[in-house]
Amino acid sequence: MTGGLAAALLPAVERSGALWVGASGPLKAGNHELGEGALVKLDLPAADYDRYYNGFSNSTLWPALHSLRERISFSEDDYKSYRKMNAFMADALLDYKERDAFWVHDYHWLTLGAELRDRRVDRPIGFFLHTPWPAPGVMQLVRPHRELIEAMLAYDLAGFQTDEDRQNFLACVRAELGLTPSEDGVVISPRGITRCQVFPIGIDTDKFARYAKDASSNPDVSKLLDGLNREKLAVGVDRLDYTKGIDNRIQAVGRALDKKPNSIALLQVATSSRDGIPSYRDYQNDVKAVVDDVNARHGADDWMPIRYETEPVSQAVLAGLYRAARVGVVTPLRDGMNLVAKEYVAAQDPISPGVLVLSKYAGAAKELDAALLVDPNDIEGMAETIAKAIEMPPERRLDSYRKMIKKLQDYPIGAWWADFVAKLEDSRIGVAAGDSIPLDAGASSRSESRTIHDDPAGPSGAIDHSERVSYPDVAVPATVPADHFGHIGFR
Repeated sequence: MTGGLAAALLPAVERSGALWVGASGPLKAGNHELGEGALVKLDLPAADYDRYYNGFSNSTLWPALHSLRERISFSEDDYKSYRKMNAFMADALLDYKERDAFWVHDYHWLTLGAELRDRRVDRPIGFFLHTPWPAPGVMQLVRPHRELIEAMLAYDLAGFQTDEDRQNFLACVRAELGLTPSEDGVVISPRGITRCQVFPIGIDTDKFARYAKDASSNPDVSKLLDGLNREKLAVGVDRLDYTKGIDNRIQAVGRALDKKPNSIALLQVATSSRDGIPSYRDYQNDVKAVVDDVNARHGADDWMPIRYETEPVSQAVLAGLYRAARVGVVTPLRDGMNLVAKEYVAAQDPISPGVLVLSKYAGAAKELDAALLVDPNDIEGMAETIAKAIEMPPERRLDSYRKMIKKLQDYPIGAWWADFVAKLEDSRIGVAAGDSIPLDAGASSRSESRTIHDDPAGPSGAIDHSERVSYPDVAVPATVPADHFGHIGFR
């Protein structure tokens, strides 16, 4: 199962001619063609990698960004490795400093923009956060939080999944730095001007629809669905991550079965994730225990209500599972967006679609508000909603689907990509390292920058997706495993 970030960005890189810079991982270091674009793989320093990735990135920042206070741990050595890795990537990107712009992705690289500015890179630098951003009271639990927030103001454009995330970040800027952002999210600091805007990431909606349509002839789909009653089938697809709420979801299915035996079956695909972190290994055991409990109470010799799959599954197979299931259950405790929710909707049969049960704490809920929204901590409430979804009449399913699919079609991954790049071009008003601007400087200030892409909008301002957009030369920094790359460069 391809990671959400990589799966979302790869098609855009392939079509745009961008350069994606990332960690070597399973591929050898070097350049690799990627459609019209290219992938540059780097060997990251082994001495700092574990503390950078398993340590500060995923044992400190990850739980903090998801507002899970009790899971936050901190080590000064982990943070030093995080800063070293960001500096290492900045040095590596100097080989591409003539690129027209840099687009940095995700929480692994919060300080990369500042490192690039300190090396006097004067190209536009944008940043997009795929996770949530928490309220100041949570972010303050990350010991170097003020330093991180200051560093993020080196970016010309900071993108967030939802307005709640953006407002939380701006609240941190006010509380920690004493700065006053404008009403439209412009922050003026000694590093320049940073625009904070919302870009809810989309998916390749048409591709998922094609995958789903072709899935009936896919033997891997048939194998996974063998023996399951599709009229009573729910599907969940997640990494085995404690933010995804898989254990609560399975308990909710068990509670629904307590009330009405044999009324539902759940196919849960849960691929292992971040095995180097003890809390993740513990969570894998917790989920397996809940699965075993529900199956022991409600299963029979020839049937189990929870079919639990931990092997990776391709997007084409996932699309077939989505279409086969009457209900898609996406119930993270908190999530930046959660593209599984969008994929489930895109894969539905337009004539007889299924029902999406969605956590109200997922960023996707802001767009897909026609889904059945639930509190992922309320097991009883989720049980009732899942049971309701299984029994929902066709006309209500169709009405919900039509409202959601229109939103996905209106803002697919290509629109998201083009929107961010266009705003990055408009936002290049920072200053070089060592310079400063007065804190009372007007927000209308501009500095000259090279054009970084052809304007994708026509006279009306609407983005035209019928033609391939000519993007600038973007260098994108990335992180280690394929699920979290981090930087794209435009020509």
